[in-house]
Amino acid sequence: MTRAWQPVIGLEIHAQLSTASKLFSGAATAYGAEPNTQACMVDVALPGTLPVPNREAIRKAIRFGLAINARIASQSVFARKNYFYPDLPKGYQISQYELPIVAEGRLAVRMDDGHTFEVAIQRAHLEEDAGKSVHDAFHAQTGIDLNRAGIPLLEIVSEPVMHSAQEAVAYMRAVHTLVRWLGICDGNMQEGSFRCDANVSVRPAGEQKLGTRTEIKNVNSFRFVEKAIEYEIERQIRAIENGEAIVQETRLYDPAKHQTRPMRGKESADDYRYFPDPDLPPLLVDALDIARERAAMPELPDARRARYMQELGLPELDAVQLCGDRATADYFDAVLAQLPGEAKLCANWVLGEVAAALNEAALPIEASRITPDALATLLKRQREGVISGKIAKDVFAAIWAGEGDADSIIDRRGLRQISDTGALASAIDAVLAEYPGQTADYRSGQEKLFQFFVGQVMKRTKGQANPQQLNQLLKEKLAAPVES
Repeated sequence: MTRAWQPVIGLEIHAQLSTASKLFSGAATAYGAEPNTQACMVDVALPGTLPVPNREAIRKAIRFGLAINARIASQSVFARKNYFYPDLPKGYQISQYELPIVAEGRLAVRMDDGHTFEVAIQRAHLEEDAGKSVHDAFHAQTGIDLNRAGIPLLEIVSEPVMHSAQEAVAYMRAVHTLVRWLGICDGNMQEGSFRCDANVSVRPAGEQKLGTRTEIKNVNSFRFVEKAIEYEIERQIRAIENGEAIVQETRLYDPAKHQTRPMRGKESADDYRYFPDPDLPPLLVDALDIARERAAMPELPDARRARYMQELGLPELDAVQLCGDRATADYFDAVLAQLPGEAKLCANWVLGEVAAALNEAALPIEASRITPDALATLLKRQREGVISGKIAKDVFAAIWAGEGDADSIIDRRGLRQISDTGALASAIDAVLAEYPGQTADYRSGQEKLFQFFVGQVMKRTKGQANPQQLNQLLKEKLAAPVES
């Protein structure tokens, strides 16, 4: 590179709204059905059929708007976006154009290094998805699956305010967390429920005018979004510095070759000949509708993260990780409800043992093999001194393996902590007698050997010695005068 360049990035995120039926028909939306078994006459616009907006999709769009402090339009309009494509049998897509239901929102985004920035969200509009072209099912032919035709989408359009692939991915993750937190989208990227188009341009550093942008279409992986944007930035800079012009176009990202390639010329809004759909009246949302949805809103991630830090005294990193998704935060709250005042202990276990077990089993926390109640009981036994922290981890593993609850495992295995002073003193005496050299070294000043003796007593008691009592008795024994 011969000069400094500034990338400019905006994202158009498509979030599939979690509704049982499509945006304008009663056809089902379940993923994985046999091709063309979930498309009705309305979805293909047969003559005589009329679309009817899905009330639940509208509610979910309003909730998203409230979550980003956006303006909810009292009157929005569905428009026809006209273009030809084989999997779009109507020849147009019902979307929103000039009057979207959500506009002018903002979302705070946290980077991995802890600093935050704010992304202006231009609009979030309702639209139906198109069908799907199937290229690999028939030799030399393309099939059409219309199961996705009419699937409700919320297209979330940011302003072009991001300047690196890392910022774009952080923003996309923040939206992903939010839509899942609100329960309006399952966020399943493998199934196409959450994907994005990335608009990328570059301009000389300090220049205000935007460069010519390209659009990378339909990327459904955080890693691929980052790779695709990085490649496109480098490609555009290299082209400009070689004296080439950037062509406004839609491009596809090929992860196998790690490159973008032209897909088609980029249309402008005029090319789509938007006009209000004559079959759909303006969508009216009144103050009562908004108030109803506001009352149903959950505590949002930022608010819960702040509460964890301010009211529970959790470190920022713990609060951030717990609020990475609502299910984890709810699980933590359920454990903490039974152990008030033990927020750090609960956080350590949820982010430690529970997260590790879930990761190893490739399970979401909703499918955890240890319920919040079962974990809370285990931690109570640790706090009561019935078992040590080390034994608690063994009991956790047994619960996870399906061996029963904490109390039954503790009793069956004889794991109750040894707090009897006489028994502990006897174990300590035996260890000191077994290691006379180390005992003498300790008493001559090598205090770092203390943990060696702790370990040996723990080994002798099979980890069941009460740590606090063991430490106190061991210090007393080692400090006692040596009998001659």
